[in-house]
Amino acid sequence: MGNAGFYSIAIGFAIGVFTASLMPFSLPEIVLLPLFGFGFGLAWLWERRRAKVVLLSAISLFLFSFSFGYWRFTTHNKAMVIPYFDNQLNQTVTLTGVVSREPDKRQFSQRLYLKTATGTVLVLTDRYQPITYGDYLSVTGKLSQPTGFTTDLGREFNYPGYLKARGVNYMISFATVTVVEGGGGNPILVALFTFKQKFMKAVETVLPEPQAGLGEGLLLGVSQALGADLNTAFRKSGIIHIVVLSGYNVMIVAEAVIILLTFWFRPRVRLVISLVMIGGFAVLVGLGSTVVRASLMAALVLIARATGRHYAIVRSLALAALIMLIFNPHLLVFDPGFQLSFLATLSLIMLAPMIEKYLWFIPTSGQIREFVTATVATQIFVLPLLLYSIGEFSLVSVLVNVMVLPLVPPAMFLTFLTGLISLLSPILALSFGLIAHLILSYIIFIAETFSALPLASLQVVAFPFWLVPIIYSLIFLGYRRLKQRQDNLLLYTDNRIPLHRKTGYGDWKIEAKVINTD
Repeated sequence: MGNAGFYSIAIGFAIGVFTASLMPFSLPEIVLLPLFGFGFGLAWLWERRRAKVVLLSAISLFLFSFSFGYWRFTTHNKAMVIPYFDNQLNQTVTLTGVVSREPDKRQFSQRLYLKTATGTVLVLTDRYQPITYGDYLSVTGKLSQPTGFTTDLGREFNYPGYLKARGVNYMISFATVTVVEGGGGNPILVALFTFKQKFMKAVETVLPEPQAGLGEGLLLGVSQALGADLNTAFRKSGIIHIVVLSGYNVMIVAEAVIILLTFWFRPRVRLVISLVMIGGFAVLVGLGSTVVRASLMAALVLIARATGRHYAIVRSLALAALIMLIFNPHLLVFDPGFQLSFLATLSLIMLAPMIEKYLWFIPTSGQIREFVTATVATQIFVLPLLLYSIGEFSLVSVLVNVMVLPLVPPAMFLTFLTGLISLLSPILALSFGLIAHLILSYIIFIAETFSALPLASLQVVAFPFWLVPIIYSLIFLGYRRLKQRQDNLLLYTDNRIPLHRKTGYGDWKIEAKVINTD
């Protein structure tokens, strides 16, 4: 399929999901769209001029995919409504079921996803009660539907939509929980989560807090282990993404897996094992939106390498988004992690290469220029959404990311070695733990120091939604103008060199200097 057809499908589906999320139409209006699409499709078949063929086919595919996206969100949303639970809202109930996900432990509570015979319910209970994935529970408490709330920075958070993106429409707070028996759940997941808990305890045997919590956050995305104060410091200094398991962390793991398997297995065997290991890692760390997106893109890279196909990164990003939205259309509007992850990745693809041309004066040693470029590009793309949804933006993030990101891979590797060796002998793990402790302590020191600065972050009390599309339109126009300027500059530079001189390395080097100086 050509680019026009593929992007018509992807964009049409996303807009259909977005429309259904915010502006529902009546059934007759939606039914008309496929009919229009069918009409454009017939015109496409009859048309012989190539330009009109491309346009008509794109319109036809867009309308069909828009209708499918709208229908997918509507059916997914209706499936969340369970009459059995609706009849018992605001009443004290006793439910039995199995814990379907790994418990999410917070500072004062833990959140359990209880899968009952009727549907899934979110249960909030005591943090210190020993509950694991696969336990059969008896839960007593008041059944309710989640409601939105106002954050500390004055933002209205759509908590019901956020939970729907996680497959939940009902909850029980302050529940009394009794563990009936263990041993439920998928045996593979039980083994993965059991190993994860043992590994974390092994890390905590060697490393003290908060270094152990940071190491677990870098490697496994367990950001709750940091505590509220350190989480705030990481957010204000602009490096919270390293402890919520961003795509950067996942790609480090994926590259490590690829390098490790290169020495032992043939390409096709290596492909299968790599895909299984990346998928297992994604499940192990909780299948967050960022992790799923990065894992899908890493899998596409591996498949492209193994089959000798060209890897189109923008197309793979769109394909990853399309796959995720087909399975869970609530992610698009109600999951900030999904939105920020794709915007950040898009900025690295589109904007970072253009910005890097203007940062020629920054040294390339230690990947300093790369980290500066990536941070600046990412901050530009996510800024409007951050100001609208969160209301806080780090002013020291560029400097802090340059000081911290080079140490993330060794910190992850040393934390992994420390935990792995500590499973066998904590004494043997001390040497690796000492080096890991020094690196982790440095990261914590940088985060706390810069977050304590008077102007470490910018807080915006009110940021209306209508400003978001306006600012993104301006960013897009600025991007197009900058790209056109750079294309014209390259064309001018290329044309001013006589044809017989374009093959010399010296001439290329001189022209590169001219471009960088401009």
